[in-house]
Amino acid sequence: MQIDKQTLANIAHLARLQFNETQTEQMIAEMSKILSWMEKLNEINTDEVAPLIHISQEINVLRNDEPQTSLNHEKGLANAPKRDANYFRVPKVIE
Repeated sequence: MQIDKQTLANIAHLARLQFNETQTEQMIAEMSKILSWMEKLNEINTDEVAPLIHISQEINVLRNDEPQTSLNHEKGLANAPKRDANYFRVPKVIE
């Protein structure tokens, strides 16, 4: 498959990209290379290869989600460097 200027313009519009004339020619060349590499994959016989759901066989071990006691309001604010009556005090970062 070859990429022409109209196809590249459609892809650029979808990706919200803009190219000048030089960049357009470079992108057409690069995308044509990528598509030729992808076409090489069609030459590989994958009939007996099972599809993968995950790349590895690792299983994520999660703990059970059980309710636990949490800090009360006063303990949560106990080690705050600066605090108001009910809140942490932090330096102003937005003007």
